[in-house]
Amino acid sequence: MIAGYLAFEDVTATIERGAATAPVTARKNPPTSRRPGGFLRSSSGKKAVMAVTGAVMVLFLVLHMLGNLKIFLGRDSFNEYAHALRTLLEPIAPYRTVLTILEVGLVVSVVLHMWAAISLARRAHQARPVKYVAKKSQANGYATHIMRFGGLTILLFLVWHLLDLTFGVVNPKGFDSAPADRMIAGFDPSRWWVTLIYVVAVVMVGLHLRHGIWSAFQTLGWANRTRNKALRPVAGLVSAVLVIGFLAPPLAITFGVVK
Repeated sequence: MIAGYLAFEDVTATIERGAATAPVTARKNPPTSRRPGGFLRSSSGKKAVMAVTGAVMVLFLVLHMLGNLKIFLGRDSFNEYAHALRTLLEPIAPYRTVLTILEVGLVVSVVLHMWAAISLARRAHQARPVKYVAKKSQANGYATHIMRFGGLTILLFLVWHLLDLTFGVVNPKGFDSAPADRMIAGFDPSRWWVTLIYVVAVVMVGLHLRHGIWSAFQTLGWANRTRNKALRPVAGLVSAVLVIGFLAPPLAITFGVVK
């Protein structure tokens, strides 16, 4: 009986060894269908959206700055510039059609830029639910605050800026006045607080832009140890030029240089 039991155990062990050493075929995963918008759901897609929309906004800022500087050439020059924007491609396109399309494109770029930034921030937070023991560097923390609160400040200022100089709702001259008159009245010395708000907002735009351009260089793979010394000044120079260009007209009006 013991011999039979031992024989049974030997057979069982042999079967178990055979099962353990048998080749295991990998289970193939069922093919997954690609969902629409898969690239945009990825971090690379969101970074690409931020880079493209950021480039659109930078181009708009450059053109807008050049237009604002027309005020130094006189009221007529500024009014002609504003009229030319509203009559682009006339009579092929009706009055203000092209400008409206450009404005809608700019709004879409701003919305997509904010969506991508918020999505990336949430994804980074979910990937690191536990905070690091070591504190972040002051530079990284500073940049994070600038991009987060600076973006909100810029958004609020953009709403005010449109109500003031575009639609004339909060402008002393109203909507029916000439663009140059609205601009000069908007930054009148008696409304120094408007100029102050404008200065703060434009400086925030510059800081936001400086960090954004540098991030775009990194996203595109242009930034490395050998190029950092050249690319960082480029980001700072572009931001400084835009800040100075946007601040020159309102400060000149507030201090009586342009009347």
